[in-house]
Amino acid sequence: MEINPLHYGLPSKVQLKELANNHIGIYKVIKSRIIQKDAAKIVATANQLKSVAPKLEVTLICTRNICSKSIALLEREGVNIEFVEL
Repeated sequence: MEINPLHYGLPSKVQLKELANNHIGIYKVIKSRIIQKDAAKIVATANQLKSVAPKLEVTLICTRNICSKSIALLEREGVNIEFVEL
């Protein structure tokens, strides 16, 4: 189920999906590689979500096209990663 990102003070381009109760996924399925700069933006989005609802668990939904530094950054910041195919 899609969630309105404006409720969390995020831009309307951010795609959010409810995965479970208190569990939101940031949907970022793109053809290009997710680099560390993109991961920093995803962490900022996750922090914005958690500032509105502190008990939220946040997961990034993306393809396997993500660099190892991005994975390390997301794991350090407590953002889970779920891989999907295009």
